[in-house]
Parts: sequence; C-alpha cells; structure tokens
Amino acid sequence: MMNNIVDYFVKLPFWELTAVCLSIAYVVLVAQNNRWCWPAALISTLIFTILFLDVSLLMESLLNLYYMAMAVYGWIHWHRVARDNTGRVLSDELPIARWTWQLHSKLIFLLSGLSLGLGYLMENYTSADYAYLDTFTTVFAVFTTYLVTIKLLENWLYWFVINSLSVFLYLQKGLEPTAALATFNILMCVIGWFKWQKIYQQQQPQISTDNAIKLS
Repeated sequence: MMNNIVDYFVKLPFWELTAVCLSIAYVVLVAQNNRWCWPAALISTLIFTILFLDVSLLMESLLNLYYMAMAVYGWIHWHRVARDNTGRVLSDELPIARWTWQLHSKLIFLLSGLSLGLGYLMENYTSADYAYLDTFTTVFAVFTTYLVTIKLLENWLYWFVINSLSVFLYLQKGLEPTAALATFNILMCVIGWFKWQKIYQQQQPQISTDNAIKLS
C-alpha cells in the first residue's frame, strides 16, 4: 500500500498535486484556527472544479463549486469583528461556538433522512456503487463544511465520522492513496478538536467579562 501511495504522488500531474497539497494545508490551518485556511481551500477547490469538469465528473465539479463558495464565505465570516452596543471592538476574529446536543440530534436525524431518500434514488436509478454510504458522506460533508465556516467546535466530530466512513469506501474501490489522505484527515480531526476545545475554554472568561461590561 505504501509503495502505491508513493508512486501515486510521484506520478501526479502538477495541478492535481498542487490541489492535493493545498487541501492538506487547508486542514492543517483549520486545526490551527488560522484564517488563511480559506485561501488554500479556494485555490484547491478551483483546481479540482476544473479537473473534474475536464474528466466529465460533473457532480464532483458542482460539489467543488460549493466548496469554493464556502471558502469565500468562511474567509469573510472569520474576519467578522465582534462589537458591543457602544461599538467597542470585543474581538477581531470570530469566536468558536458550540451547539446543544439536542440541536445536533435533530439535525443528524433530518440529514440522515435526506441521505436515505437520496441514497434510494442513487441505488435504484443510477449505477452508483455504495449508493447509501456515498450519499451519506456527501450530504454530511456539505453540511459540515458550513459548520467550519461558522467555527462550530463540533464540526471535528462530524468530520471524524465522515472521514472514517470514507476510508472504508475508498479502500473498497481500490483508492489507497485517497484512503491515506482520509486517514490523515482523521488524525487532524483529533488534533483540531483538542486545539479548538482549548481555544473555546480560553475565550469563555473573556466573553463573560464582555457580557458583564455590557450589563453594567
């Protein structure tokens, strides 16, 4: 497997290799809570959009167009300045947020229902392999990309599950190098979770102080 991975990267065309490297840079920078992750994402998805279009993978190309739009949105949203009612700047960057587990449960239920519905259509009306699993990972990847743009801590848990399922899917299709990239992303999910959780805990005293100032 390792020989296949090395051989894969050695033989990659320049633009595809560039896109892969930028994709890796994006994940690493997101884990570091670094807003420069979004330019890396924008350029890599632009390249992938063109590459997939060139080989007639239209749905993959459309998906990467969505990722491009999210990269622009993420760059703008992460730059959002937080101010109090008097206009005083509280923070020059978007704080990490959390949602309740009740809300996550409802969203998971809805997205799972959507995945089953779309999976049924893919299974019965297309030649797709692993239709339900492929649809599940795609639907949740679209949703979780949005969670990254709003700096939701739990995005790392979603990505952990998505990438874990993707490793199985890629291995079943003989895509060992892609499975290796997904495995790397699983590791980054663990690192990203702990780094963002630490930042979230550190920002709580500041938020409490700011709220007290606003109420005084």
